[in-house]
Amino acid sequence: MGRVKIAQDSACFYWPGTSATIHFKGTGISTTLKSNNDIGYFYAIIDNDAEHAFKFKSDHSKTTISLASGLSSGNHTLQLYKLSNNTSENIFYGFQIDGKAKINTPEKPLKRKIEFYGNSITAGHGIDLGADGIDSGKPETFNNYYTYAALTARHFNAQYSSISRSGIGIMVSWFPEIMPEIYDRLNPMDSNSQWDFAQYTPDIVVINLFQNDSWIVNLPNHEQFISRFGTTKPTDDFIISAYQNFVSSIRKKYPNASIICALGNMDATKEGSKWPGYIQKAVERMHDSKIYSVAFPYKNTGNHPTKEEQQLMANDLIAFIEKNIKW
Repeated sequence: MGRVKIAQDSACFYWPGTSATIHFKGTGISTTLKSNNDIGYFYAIIDNDAEHAFKFKSDHSKTTISLASGLSSGNHTLQLYKLSNNTSENIFYGFQIDGKAKINTPEKPLKRKIEFYGNSITAGHGIDLGADGIDSGKPETFNNYYTYAALTARHFNAQYSSISRSGIGIMVSWFPEIMPEIYDRLNPMDSNSQWDFAQYTPDIVVINLFQNDSWIVNLPNHEQFISRFGTTKPTDDFIISAYQNFVSSIRKKYPNASIICALGNMDATKEGSKWPGYIQKAVERMHDSKIYSVAFPYKNTGNHPTKEEQQLMANDLIAFIEKNIKW
């Protein structure tokens, strides 16, 4: 699941939440991986037992890693799940099965499909903080599996695609790329790598962006502010139009999808913030009965959302979908 580049001898994962699942017989299983750019972090989940998932890293050397051993001789499943940001390019060379090995027929693809466009909140930044509790943004602190997005997809037993990057915005980011420039890429770092939208048509799209924009528009000396806006802070109408234009581009890709324009749960939704109103105004301007707006309550704590705070967002989103969308 996710946007995957298939080659003759390998597959390449780019986006958080991308996964590969195998059904097999055997007493153990390993995988061979290599990661370019940042180090990549993964879960290996045996027989859907996520509580005992094996978390491991893939670095810049091609390495075979044992994922499970001493398994019973019966049928098993293994899900290889990317936890970390889209700043790692992960080359997956396949699985190796121990014992009297057999690959079983995969299950049929799940009928429902959901896709998310987001920033650090959706990517899973900071869910796996270390013992020091420092929200460093290092690859090992990401855990997309426990984001509100992944939790919502699993609740509805839906296929899942997460187009997310920590620090990204719609108008401006903490780095040169913005979401309208990369949302249609297979490889987010390659402007020539175009995604074929016919490969995955979601029933529901959730957009959770503007948290980073809400900070950088108030930093006139930041290099990305200057690059995008020069010396003039964007007006309310400019902000609303930028959001509307991005949602329109999603609508063109998916004419029949329900689109949920969400925001939160960091300080872009705190009391007095204009940003939920910007989104509401953009949605109103589109006059589309299948485009909705949702604001997650401000969490009012430091750092990025914890696993528990992600679950609260998931609960709100699940309730909204169950109330408003039939799929």
